[in-house]
Amino acid sequence: MLASFWLTAFGGIVSKLDRLDLKQLRVFQALVREENASKAASQLGMTQQAVSEHLKKLRDVFDDRLFVRKTNGFVPTPFAQELSINVDKLLIDFNSLIATKTFVPHKAKGTFVISATDYAQQVILPKLIAKLREQAPNLKLIVRDFEIDKLHEQMESGKVNLAIAFPDYIPESYRVITLFEEHHVCVTSTHSSISKTTPSLAQIAQYPTIIASPSRPNFKGSIDDWFAQFGLQRNVVVSAPCFSVVPMYLETTDSIAFLPSRAIKGLDVVTLELEQSPESFDVIAAWHPRYHDDPLHKWVISLLDVE
Repeated sequence: MLASFWLTAFGGIVSKLDRLDLKQLRVFQALVREENASKAASQLGMTQQAVSEHLKKLRDVFDDRLFVRKTNGFVPTPFAQELSINVDKLLIDFNSLIATKTFVPHKAKGTFVISATDYAQQVILPKLIAKLREQAPNLKLIVRDFEIDKLHEQMESGKVNLAIAFPDYIPESYRVITLFEEHHVCVTSTHSSISKTTPSLAQIAQYPTIIASPSRPNFKGSIDDWFAQFGLQRNVVVSAPCFSVVPMYLETTDSIAFLPSRAIKGLDVVTLELEQSPESFDVIAAWHPRYHDDPLHKWVISLLDVE
């Protein structure tokens, strides 16, 4: 019996909520303020008949007259006066809900996760992290190694907010921004015998070569197809998991490597001049469409240096 009573009561409340909308509440507040249907209609930009229709529905929902006629309009009932206080709060909350939020970097909190290639961690992230620390000191940052086979799941689930990599690694459905154009240069150690030569492209292909294969461990490099255009196949002898260790391996071997030009700044290597150079490639930042309108995400993107 008691359960039946509560179910009936709850069902009645839900039914009343279904018949109530924000426009009716705005009409109610206008009538409380103006105490006149004509003035309330003018303020709301609707007809007096529409105001009367909304008032009829409000009386039915709240089971109260709400307003009593007087000579020049209406007088709110005691129930309506009390109800007005709560409706005011409700409308303020709704306005706050839909109001455009102004993003203030120094108030930003939480954690932002970036998945970045070894190259991006060396070349791009140092400047970005410096800006984030200066302008949003309360924002925590996680940098993850780029995992090509897990990227989609990580970004779709929200485990990664931003990826910085190369176009071939990013799903086509993602939003991207090109940061700059990069190109490979052929380098060797200053101690290498190769550093004292001016080799042909055929000789370059024959030299022992170290590659960085961060996505999958194998002996295939990103510019093998370019060599194939000349009928050449590289002599890859070492496959490293990241760009940053390649110069160390060059230091202890008589070998060469093709590295992105910005990754060799400050390193003790020699650049070998080539008859022809590999094609340039883009470095990009990418994100899942779910983050496209996020204020924090937009702000972080704006800090990236675009050339």
